[in-house]
Amino acid sequence: MHAEFGLVLEQHRRNWHRRVTQAACVLAAVIGCWYYVGLFDLGRLGEGIPSLFGLAGEMIPPDFGNGAAWIRPLLDTLAMSVAGTAIAVLLSVPLGVLAARNTAPHPLVYRAARGLLNGLRAIPELVMGIVFVAAVGFGALPGVLALGLHSIGMVAKFFAEAIEHADQAPVEAARAAGCTPLQVICHGILPQVLPQMADTAIYRWEYNFRASTVMGMVGAGGIGFELMGSLRIMQYQEVSAILLVILGMVTLVDTFSGYLRRKFN
Repeated sequence: MHAEFGLVLEQHRRNWHRRVTQAACVLAAVIGCWYYVGLFDLGRLGEGIPSLFGLAGEMIPPDFGNGAAWIRPLLDTLAMSVAGTAIAVLLSVPLGVLAARNTAPHPLVYRAARGLLNGLRAIPELVMGIVFVAAVGFGALPGVLALGLHSIGMVAKFFAEAIEHADQAPVEAARAAGCTPLQVICHGILPQVLPQMADTAIYRWEYNFRASTVMGMVGAGGIGFELMGSLRIMQYQEVSAILLVILGMVTLVDTFSGYLRRKFN
C-alpha cells in the first residue's frame, strides 16, 4: 500500500514538473516575441506616448457636421456584413458535410475539402478585398465577396467539427431504417447541429460587421471608406465622430446578436 502511494506521488511529481517545464517554455517564447517586436524598447514607447496624447487632443471635440452623409455608408456596411455572412453560411453547409470525417463520401474528398478551407482561412479578407476591388471595382460588391469567401474557411470548419461530434445513435437508427446517406445527414445529423450552426453564423456576422468597416479602407465601400477619407485629409475631429458612430453600431449589432442567440438556444 505504501509502495503504491509512493508511485502515485512520484507520477504526480513528474506531471507537475512537466507542466512547469511546458509553461516555462511558453513564457520564454512569449517574452522572446515581445523582445523581437520591440515591446521592451522603452525609449521608443516613451517618445510615442506624447504623440498619442497630442493626436487624441486633436480629435476632441468630435465633429458630427457630416453625420447625414454617413447614413448610406453605414447601411452599406451593415448590408455587406449580412450578405457576406449569408453567402458563407449557404456554402459552408455542403462544405462542412464534405469536410467532416463521418459524412465525407471518400477520404480524398475529406482532404480536398479541408485543404480548401485552410486556403480560404490563410488569405486575409483585406487581401481578398484588394483583389476583388481590382477585379470588379469600388463599392460594396468586392467587400461582400471578400467577406463571404474568407468567412467560409472558418464557418465551414466549425460546421464540420460540429458534425463530427454529433451523437451517432440517431445516425445509426436512420441507417437501420434504410435511409440514404443524404437522408441520414438531413434527419440524423443536421437536427443535432443546427443550434451550433446558428451560433457560429451569428458570431461570424458580428465579426463581419467589424471587418466590413475595415474593408472600406481598401475601397470596398461602407463607413470605413469615409473613415479613411477623413484620415487622409487629417480631419481628426471627424475621425473621432466616425469612430463613435462605428462604436454605437457595433454595440447595437452585439446586442441584437445576443438576442438572436437567446432565441435559438
